Amino acid sequence: MAGRFVRSSKYRHVFGRPTRKEQCYDNLRVSRNAWDSNLLKANPEYLAVNWDASGGGAFAVIPTSERGRLPDRIPLFRGHTAVVLDTDWNPFNDSLIASGSDDGKVFLWRVPDNFTVRPDLPADEIEDVAPVGKLSGHSKKVGHVLFNPAAENVLASASGDFTVKIWDIEAGSSKLNLKVGEVIQSMSWSANGSLLVTTSRDKKLRVWDVRQEKPAIEVASHQGAKNSRSVWMGEHDRIATTGFSKMSDRQLALWDIKAPNAPVDGFQMLDSISGVCIPFWDDGTNCLYLAGKGDGNIRYYEYENDKFEYLSEYKSSDPQRGISFLPKRGVNMHENEVMRAYKTVNDSYIEPISFVVPRRAESFQEDIYPPTIGLKPAMSASEWFEGAERLPPKINLESIYDGNAGEYATSEAKPAAKPAAAKPASPVKAPEPKKEAEPPKPEPAVTARAPPASMKEQGSSMMAMASKFEDKEAVEDEDNDSSSFEEVQKPIERTAIKGPAPQVDTKPSASQKVATPSPKSPVPTKEPESEVASATSTPVQPTSTADSTSSAAGTEVLEREIKNMKTMMAQQTRQIATLAKTVQELTAEVKSLKSR
Repeated sequence: MAGRFVRSSKYRHVFGRPTRKEQCYDNLRVSRNAWDSNLLKANPEYLAVNWDASGGGAFAVIPTSERGRLPDRIPLFRGHTAVVLDTDWNPFNDSLIASGSDDGKVFLWRVPDNFTVRPDLPADEIEDVAPVGKLSGHSKKVGHVLFNPAAENVLASASGDFTVKIWDIEAGSSKLNLKVGEVIQSMSWSANGSLLVTTSRDKKLRVWDVRQEKPAIEVASHQGAKNSRSVWMGEHDRIATTGFSKMSDRQLALWDIKAPNAPVDGFQMLDSISGVCIPFWDDGTNCLYLAGKGDGNIRYYEYENDKFEYLSEYKSSDPQRGISFLPKRGVNMHENEVMRAYKTVNDSYIEPISFVVPRRAESFQEDIYPPTIGLKPAMSASEWFEGAERLPPKINLESIYDGNAGEYATSEAKPAAKPAAAKPASPVKAPEPKKEAEPPKPEPAVTARAPPASMKEQGSSMMAMASKFEDKEAVEDEDNDSSSFEEVQKPIERTAIKGPAPQVDTKPSASQKVATPSPKSPVPTKEPESEVASATSTPVQPTSTADSTSSAAGTEVLEREIKNMKTMMAQQTRQIATLAKTVQELTAEVKSLKSR
């Protein structure tokens, strides 16, 4: 461990917390189709699961609140004539979902109001849900569907005909067609919805200028024979990809779209497991989650200084075939949950996994919950097809934490400056950081002890305090005169006999309070002044009641105290010098130990 330094991070101790079996979604029949998709999609209200159904394709929608064992017969979303390969929830409407199927169709579905998987009906009378829209145009199976994250009702679908179609689901037609020329393995939108990244079987990474229907970037990516995945890293101009090397080692790569010829710092080897690694990006925490398909592990990294810093790994003996992550607006902020994953286990139940920051959660944690995307799109479909580019408005998560509807940023900050829209929320929580900032203020004063060269300044400041003392004599004159006067004289005798020092330890008087703090903080100019002030506050009372002769005696007392303080400072300077030597010796010893 010699020479290692721990990187500072709020998420260094994030841990994955599994869910008890009775709180999972049990008695499912997850599709066993071999197509490489996530099988599962989640939003704060519902889970969508590709279902193992006969008589055509189907998928199930499960309300997230209805945990436990599901009935043997539940209402399914039927309509496809072949198996459902992928689904995706509309980011601005939690009840609207799109599905792609082996029959080459894209269907749109709306979850009925008050939908439940436990209807109070006999099994024979349970009705399935029919689609509300059908999009036809692909000649082969549709393996991936993905809604635009900024524009309303814009959908991308990737097909086995080697194309990606961009649909205006309001018009019910495809407006754009991207000719990839190979089987598309994954795709991901940029934050403003203007660019689309794809990985394909020809081992190429392409970044498409969608509305120009041509790739802006086309470079060689992972060279392994197995599938690769990509994810756009939110509002960054970066893309993360996972794939395999020619030796079938799993890899992670970070791409800068401004310098795309090669990944930043090359391809990072992860391990030699054969399952595809599925990446998920959390824009709020700048963390990347990698979920292995076929194993039960989820490792996560923090993006910092243009590289991925490994944080930790959630390990489980239960492998997952399907996995999905929840949007940030759906996490449990009262338990400091920064991310939640849903994974399929044994194709029979879904297990939620919470990723939690281990700290006390008595109030809203502003630093780990920045504003996030809500349910308002940045633009309409027609605006997007005309070339508009905007980021969607963000909501303040503290309003959700308090149980209210998400409060959006002002319309002034809507166009692009979303970080500026996040700042108005900070003044509300400004007092909390100030509480944390106040304790460190004395610490700089303590560290300022080191320079002992300011003794002359301290002496001048003490003389100034003497003049202040004389001014205050005529002001305070109401306390016990005799008792306080005796308390002043005792330390005078003690300090005068400081050579043999028999009375230093035996007289715990008020002036000792002046002597004891000074070894702890001898050098700073402010602390001796405060100590002199505390020492002089006691003689003020007797001198105010005495005559001019007593005031003269008081000034003599003060001069003696100043002399004593100077001698003590000299002693403390010598102590500091010895301490500095010991520190140097310890430093040399530490260096020698490190060299060993």
